[in-house]
Amino acid sequence: MTEEPRPSGPDAGRPACGPGSGCACAVGNEFGEREVRRELRSYRRSGPPRTTRWLIDALRVGGVEGLTVLDIGAGVGAVHHELLAVGAAGAIDVDGSPAFVDATRDEAERRGTVDRIRYEVGDFVELAPTIEPADLVALDRVICCYPDMAALVRLSVARARVRYGVVYPKDTWWMRLGGRFLNGLARLFRQRTRAWIHRSADVEAIVGAAGFRPRFRRSTLFWQVAVYERAAA
Repeated sequence: MTEEPRPSGPDAGRPACGPGSGCACAVGNEFGEREVRRELRSYRRSGPPRTTRWLIDALRVGGVEGLTVLDIGAGVGAVHHELLAVGAAGAIDVDGSPAFVDATRDEAERRGTVDRIRYEVGDFVELAPTIEPADLVALDRVICCYPDMAALVRLSVARARVRYGVVYPKDTWWMRLGGRFLNGLARLFRQRTRAWIHRSADVEAIVGAAGFRPRFRRSTLFWQVAVYERAAA
């Protein structure tokens, strides 16, 4: 169990896993409307952060016209907003934070796409039986805040028909060390959210067992972005 340091540079506009990150599927929203609206303003001003843009670009290779999107731990909805803008037919937004769901709905209304999005508030693992499959499934900085990685990845990849994309922390010693320190601070200040550095090999094994093969991988000092495609029968 660990939490990573906040990134600097192009990723600095998106908080690290924890309150306000979009990684709210496990514990809901500890921060208030002000923090959520700040992130929405940042998205409207600067677009998605670098790793989110990599995820979106890898998911859309070959075109997304008519495809559906399941955006888990969606935050302000950058992934599905951008995919809908280039031809995706519809999306499901799942987030544990009502404030984030309200913010992404506001953005969808501004874009004229709200009627193409279904909103679900809660823990995806608990909601999974009610969530239908989608062509593209994305978890952008969500694995890092969920203790039961195996359940989250197994249930989410099972709902991907074509591609499955994730952004999560690199499995390195410095991330674990920094995370222990930051999680200690979170306990001190009585914050419920914790972040977890799960083994990359474990994530990849679950995705591979579901019939998906790597299509794209790229990383920063802190984050790794991976997109998988269902192997041909």
